[in-house]
Amino acid sequence: MRILLPPSETKRSGGSASALDLGVLAEPRLTPQRSTLMSAVTELAADRDECIRVLKLGPQQHAEVDRNRSLASSPTMLALDRYTGVLYDAIDSDDLTVEQRVFAAEHVFIHSALWGIISAENPIPAYRLSYNSRVPALGTSLTRFWQAQVSAVLDDWSGLTLDLRSQGYRGLGPLTPRSGVVEVDVMTRGEDGALRALNHFNKKAKGMLVGALIRSGHNYQRLGDLVDDLVDQGHEACAVSRSRLHLIVAEPQKVSSK
Repeated sequence: MRILLPPSETKRSGGSASALDLGVLAEPRLTPQRSTLMSAVTELAADRDECIRVLKLGPQQHAEVDRNRSLASSPTMLALDRYTGVLYDAIDSDDLTVEQRVFAAEHVFIHSALWGIISAENPIPAYRLSYNSRVPALGTSLTRFWQAQVSAVLDDWSGLTLDLRSQGYRGLGPLTPRSGVVEVDVMTRGEDGALRALNHFNKKAKGMLVGALIRSGHNYQRLGDLVDDLVDQGHEACAVSRSRLHLIVAEPQKVSSK
């Protein structure tokens, strides 16, 4: 089983590990693309005003330029700890045991706009780049830059793959439909019984699911077995097809301002 996550816009600063070594990242065939893009992003950051304009950084985000300028020399941190935000906070990586970290290294992957497909336990520096960012030195969009290479990597995966990426990141490297490739949607059930997609709260539900899978240490090979276990644990989940899983959660109640 592989679990494929989107990255997060927000990231922890600092790190205790040495500077980035592209050679240790998962899926080494992506190293040439990583090197090219890293150089282009660093070049863009050399012009502070241009980087702020191109990456559309607000006044409170100007430090992101410094992060991108020092990609090659900044201390690194394991990716699962580097990323923050609703999804990653719900995983709660600080609470993982050594054994659970080993499981995450083997089964949890993150699709970064800068690094491509990396393992959750790969050490990376803090950076700023999104799936729809423009990097002038590339001469093309990130979609065209990454799509063929990332899709080739993903197409070589076998077994069960749970794709929890957002649509933007799926666009950077689509998974070719095949047996075992499953897109995970977070839904809620209305009073009329109809299902509808959640937006902001789906990130927390996905993070909680990933955290539970890491802690279980179970390497699922069949979608049906995963659904059965989720139901046994009190979740409402259903496989609506061989390629789509609905995780059904209660919508958080809005807090009254009165």
